[in-house]
Amino acid sequence: MMTRALAIVLLFTLAPGVRADTALIAVATNFAPVAAALAPGFTAATGHQVTITAGSTGKLYAQITEAAPFDALLSADQTTPARLVTEGLGVAGSPFTYATGALALWSADPDRIGPDGTAALSDDHLRFVAIANPDLAPYGLAAKETLQALDVWDALQPKLVMGQNIGAAFALTDSGAAELGFVALSAVIAPDTGGSSWIVPQDLYAPIHQDAVLLTHGADNPAARAFLDYLQSPEARALIATHGYTVAP
Repeated sequence: MMTRALAIVLLFTLAPGVRADTALIAVATNFAPVAAALAPGFTAATGHQVTITAGSTGKLYAQITEAAPFDALLSADQTTPARLVTEGLGVAGSPFTYATGALALWSADPDRIGPDGTAALSDDHLRFVAIANPDLAPYGLAAKETLQALDVWDALQPKLVMGQNIGAAFALTDSGAAELGFVALSAVIAPDTGGSSWIVPQDLYAPIHQDAVLLTHGADNPAARAFLDYLQSPEARALIATHGYTVAP
C-alpha cells in the first residue's frame, strides 16, 4: 500500500506560457501518500512540478550524503534536517515542522485488536510483530519506545520482524507475515485499510515531529522553495490533517 509510493513521478500539464520548474523531493515513507495527494494542488497553485522519491529517513539521509540530487527532504523526524544543516547539506534557517505523526498498532484481522492493544501484544499465540527498523525510521524508534514503556521489549525480541521503513512494516502486517504491526496512524485511517487497530497513547513515545528542509542542491530551485512554502499553506495543512497528522495552526 504505502510502498506503492516509493517512486512517484507527478507531472501535470501547464498553461501555455507558464515557466515550470521541477523539484526532486525526498519524502519519508509514511508521508509519501500525502505528498502525492498534495502535488496536484501545488501544481495548480504554482505551475511547478514535483518528483517524489520515498524511503526511510535514515536511508534518504545516507543518499543525500552520497550526493543524491534531492532538492528538499520531508523527514520523519527533526534530527535529520538539523543534522543536514550542520553538515552543510541543508540550507540554514529552512527547517520547519510540517506535520506531527502518530503511531498505531494494527492487524489485518478485524478481530485481533480490542480496545486495549496491550492485550494483543501479550497474547500467548502471537507469533510475529512488525516494526520499522528503529535505527533508520523514526516510527520504528517510536515503536521501540512504546514496547520499552510497556516493559515488553525484551520479551518480544524473538517475535519482532523489522522492515527498512514504516511502509515495509505495514506490508509485513498486511500480508499476514506478522499478525500485528506498528504503523503510522495515517495508514490505518486510509479508507481501504480495514482490520483492527489501537492508537498508541502518545505518552508512550517521544512526539514524532516531522521537519522539512531545503537542501543545498535545491537552494536555487524555485520549485523546491515553492513546494516547501505550499506545505505551510492553509490548503495543504487542511489536507495533511485529514490524513491523521497534527499540523500547526
